[in-house]
Amino acid sequence: MPKIVSSWDRAAFLAVAAHHWPGADRVLPRLSRSANHGLLWFGLAAGAALAGGRPARRAALRGAASLAVASAAVNTAGKRSVRRVRPVLDSVPAVRRLSRQPVTTSFPSGHSASAVAFVTGVALEKPLWGLALAPLAASVCFSRVYTGVHYPGDVLAGALLGAGAAFAVRGIAPTRSQLAPPARPRADAPALPRGEGLVVVVNTGSGQRAVARPDPVQAVRAALPRAEVVPYGKEGANGGDGEDLGKTLEAAALRARERGGALGVSGGDGTVSAAAGVAHRHGLPLAVLPGGTYNHFAYDLGIETLGDACGAVEAGEAVAVDMVQVRDGDGTGLGWFLNTFSIGAYPDLVRVRERWAPRTGAWPAGVLAAVHVLRTARPVRLRVDGKRRRLWMLFAGNCTYRGLGLAPVRRHDLADGVLDVRTVSGGPLARTRLLAAALAGDLKHSPVLRTARVRNLRISGIAEGTHLACDGEVAPAPEVVTLKKANEALVVYRKLPE
Repeated sequence: MPKIVSSWDRAAFLAVAAHHWPGADRVLPRLSRSANHGLLWFGLAAGAALAGGRPARRAALRGAASLAVASAAVNTAGKRSVRRVRPVLDSVPAVRRLSRQPVTTSFPSGHSASAVAFVTGVALEKPLWGLALAPLAASVCFSRVYTGVHYPGDVLAGALLGAGAAFAVRGIAPTRSQLAPPARPRADAPALPRGEGLVVVVNTGSGQRAVARPDPVQAVRAALPRAEVVPYGKEGANGGDGEDLGKTLEAAALRARERGGALGVSGGDGTVSAAAGVAHRHGLPLAVLPGGTYNHFAYDLGIETLGDACGAVEAGEAVAVDMVQVRDGDGTGLGWFLNTFSIGAYPDLVRVRERWAPRTGAWPAGVLAAVHVLRTARPVRLRVDGKRRRLWMLFAGNCTYRGLGLAPVRRHDLADGVLDVRTVSGGPLARTRLLAAALAGDLKHSPVLRTARVRNLRISGIAEGTHLACDGEVAPAPEVVTLKKANEALVVYRKLPE
């Protein structure tokens, strides 16, 4: 049987070599060379990560990780277990041959494994992207037979190995669809067919300025034609400052309440938090339409696209989530946050990032800002629940974040009733010790980092000129700040699993 399969394989190779493929002589050899060492795929991953949002970065990372696993499997077990000799090139026209012939064994095809692994990994996160890249992967696979460096069986084996690598990576790191946030506690919300009764405030200034994107106002109107859409920002009727946003949201909430509908918001996390406070005060459900740069709350809620939000609104499916109120020393409410609060280095990072983002884009600006703040930041002195502390940073998350140390990734439960508090000590060599722990993979056990789960938090003794950040919005901090948890205080539309 092996001899029969081998003869078929050789016959298929000779058939490809003998056939004339118009236009392929210029394209396929170059395409095959471009995929050397995975350069083609890593280039696509880098472009997606820089130009796209979080879903694009996640797809790019999964594709690259799948490629790395497939490449390791090919070069360790694959090539060494079956030492098949490369095809003889006598039957392959000279114009098709690669200028540099591979020196490794023929089985399996590493290029094919990498191509299929990358595209399958991308498809597991974003199926349409995977479908769009599939012809490119197929062309790379075929090019290995066309240029005479592999038999068809080598390519088939490599492709199967690549697909297996992508699914193995998914087994270790499940895709977002496999880790949808829990659907409890479910909440009552009116079904609004085509957006009937929904009043949506669209912050036209949210999102990456450097990336071309569709008009968010027109996108919402097309998706929910019966909803009332209120543009806000430089392109809308308002001036674009925080006070006007509050007034716009209040007016929208009043109209939504009159119609027995809901308040909707399209924008970044700061805009969503402002809308959440208004919706909570008026007892209205909130429809979150992701329209910002990061959309942390929407993504943790399980809403990645406008279609996700619209489907939940029309079906009347919703959950109750926690909120956190920020108060000053007199008990006056300063606002609400849905994601994170911080004092110390992080607010400085946000300010630097926002200053550079219009020129470099949000993701590169975040990296540059982190480097800048790491070099220039100074510790802050304050009291945390009455204890005097010297800190580089204090972080408080609404609900428990998953992830190591100071790199919170996401939340699996948006109604767990706790604040996730993390602090970095400002003692001698604190930054060096923290960096060393991160490089050693033991960040969560570093003595510089402390974590706690609490319901309320009081921060006092804050020096004048210190800033705080709530959901990415930076503001001067009062002398005393209190964070008070409100359990299941907000009803938010979210598509529930079947």
